[in-house]
Amino acid sequence: MWKTARGEILLGQRLNRPAQGYWFVPGGRVCKDETLEAAFARLTQAELGVRLPLAAGTFYGVWQHFYDDNFSGEDFSTHYIVLGFRLRVAESDLRLPDTQHGSYRWLTPEQASGKRQCS
Repeated sequence: MWKTARGEILLGQRLNRPAQGYWFVPGGRVCKDETLEAAFARLTQAELGVRLPLAAGTFYGVWQHFYDDNFSGEDFSTHYIVLGFRLRVAESDLRLPDTQHGSYRWLTPEQASGKRQCS
């Protein structure tokens, strides 16, 4: 989770499968043989436009997501295991890409809890 000084959480609306159209916190997968430290730095650069070390985040929790489709189609399902980290960032430092998410929103935790459904 990327939070502003006001406590707002950054959500992006997914463009791709799985979970196309759903609102998510930015993130990505850990590649085979990639350390968590390397993945964290790579993903913060790719998803936020700013490369951050794992030490910049505070571990927040583990979640699971299940989807009937996958990144390439509907021939098999997806099971995500999500490792959540909290980060505080200045909005002016972010360079948000448009390849994975069509739009972004900063929401309070209360607002974000209602954004799980597809829109």
